Amino acid sequence: MFERFTKDAREVVQGAVADSRRAGTRTVDAEHLLLALLEREGSRASFALAALGLAERREPVREALSRARRHAGLTRAESDALAGLGIDVSEIVARVEEVHGVGAMAGDRKDAGRWSGRRVSFGQGAKDVLEKALRIALAHRDRHIGDEHLLLALTALPGVAAEVLADHGVTYGTVTRVLYGDGGEAAKAG
Repeated sequence: MFERFTKDAREVVQGAVADSRRAGTRTVDAEHLLLALLEREGSRASFALAALGLAERREPVREALSRARRHAGLTRAESDALAGLGIDVSEIVARVEEVHGVGAMAGDRKDAGRWSGRRVSFGQGAKDVLEKALRIALAHRDRHIGDEHLLLALTALPGVAAEVLADHGVTYGTVTRVLYGDGGEAAKAG
């Protein structure tokens, strides 16, 4: 499938792998793809993010992703659902971190250097984003998968990345309008 990726999309995937390695994780997740997209300049996705005002708000997005990672990758909706059952995720995180250190529930590794040279794999969330990007590109009748398709996929799939983007006004609909105008909404792939 990677042969269908544009140079920009390939660089996003490579950036996500590099971010995963820096974080000491063994898998690339959807959040790593989002972080890599935030670093892009001069591409269709970076244009859309800038048009939606996210270029100036990169740091709050990074902080929100970091906070979610500390909470074992739970979305706010999942944390709220657990709160409805009387489970305080913040309290659990605090107690676990008292015993095991900050970031213990994030899966962050203290021995990250040991994994730096090894090949990282793609987690299910990242795989879903890549597959959804392909479907979106096909729905738009685009021959290649660009970084804009990765951005659209991140907004279309449920999870932390979509929640954080939506909190900043970046949704499938807003990105589609910026990239394709009003006619692009119908191309949301299933």
